[in-house]
Amino acid sequence: MNAEQLRAELSAHKIRRVKVGGFDVDGLLRGKYVSLEKFWSAVEKGFGFCDVIFGWDINDELYDNSKVTGWHSGYPDALAKIDLDTFRISPSDPETAHFLVDFYGRDGKPHPACPRNLLKRIVARAETAGFLPMFSAEFEFWVFRETPESLQKKGFRDLEPLSPGMFGYSWMRSAQHQDLYRDILDSCERYRIDVEGLHTETGPGVLEAALRYRPAVEAADQAALFKTTLKEIAHRHGLTVTFMAKWNARLPGSSGHLHQSLWDTTGEQNLFGGGRDASGLSDIGKHYLAGLLAHSPELTALYSPFVNSYRRYVPGLWAPLSASWGVENRTASVRVIPGEHPSATRLEMRQTAADINPYVAMAACLASGLDGIERALPLPPPCEGDAGRTGGAFPRTLDEAVTRLESSEAARVLLGETFVDHYLRTRAWEVEKARAAVTDWELARYFEAV
Repeated sequence: MNAEQLRAELSAHKIRRVKVGGFDVDGLLRGKYVSLEKFWSAVEKGFGFCDVIFGWDINDELYDNSKVTGWHSGYPDALAKIDLDTFRISPSDPETAHFLVDFYGRDGKPHPACPRNLLKRIVARAETAGFLPMFSAEFEFWVFRETPESLQKKGFRDLEPLSPGMFGYSWMRSAQHQDLYRDILDSCERYRIDVEGLHTETGPGVLEAALRYRPAVEAADQAALFKTTLKEIAHRHGLTVTFMAKWNARLPGSSGHLHQSLWDTTGEQNLFGGGRDASGLSDIGKHYLAGLLAHSPELTALYSPFVNSYRRYVPGLWAPLSASWGVENRTASVRVIPGEHPSATRLEMRQTAADINPYVAMAACLASGLDGIERALPLPPPCEGDAGRTGGAFPRTLDEAVTRLESSEAARVLLGETFVDHYLRTRAWEVEKARAAVTDWELARYFEAV
């Protein structure tokens, strides 16, 4: 919408204030309130937003290895430009409008560390080739009867789940907590997040939500906003939500699967459908899949961004250990879903967990798939039954994943030298932080015995 249409919308909804924000490299939404006067000025000219959000980690600790910003640059303002198409009204505060921003450098070029800019650049590449990329995300998340204060007091131990026991797809549990379910569904609908399905998963207090497919940038917006919105909804109910890949060693991890397909630019034809073999994939779909498989081992750091992400790569817990594919095979890293109609044919990336930055993960998927199409990469044979360790093995630690990404020439070609360099520095920082930590496991194992 244009500014004139937006003025009418804000007036009709009696909007009194605006909240603007953008996502950092870890997928955290960083933002602030602005007055209506400030907002209208920013619509035309943009506004300054301290670029420290690309110079610190998930706990606001400043990187000591960043090049894009730091003490050496003085942490200047980046230029934040408001995307008017992201207009939403806060479900809990209907007098407040929300907007997402994209970040730009002082030279007017897209900020190289901005994940949303990265995805938009890869989408533009797809559109130039005649494709409309469509994505959707599904997240597993754990709900606890805890608050930020109780988490700190307990030291994140002995947490009380929303409900006990293993109740996957439980009609009963969803009825017992229908106020929470209703709030999730209603709030997301009002907030322009299209939830297609919501159910319990196997584990105490774990839920899964599937979002409706959308053009890639919009899909990433919805996925990233869903995680933030769920935490806000949970807080209203005296609850806490985590999207950690693996919060408990004895329980399954939290998946964050990405469904994807390419359509023609009109959005009327799914270009993955129409194949005549069991996969149902067209040649375009097969080449795209081949690109996903070829690059996923070296791009694992982009799909699994934290030290904890790799706790999920455990045999027998629904997380693939290598690059593989199969038709309706949930043990493979990519599940091919032929669909009842060619328009429903899609790929499900199962390597990713709920801790992804949706912009980064979708960009990596799309860039890999486009490369597979451009080079007409051949598709290896599918997996029948348990995929196990078939195909190229994934790194099993963030340290190994950083090394693989650092040595990948393809990553720099597909995603850009500057972004990859910045991302590598942030992940190397995560590795060093983990190396300096003394864990509960180490204390219990060594304290007395050594």
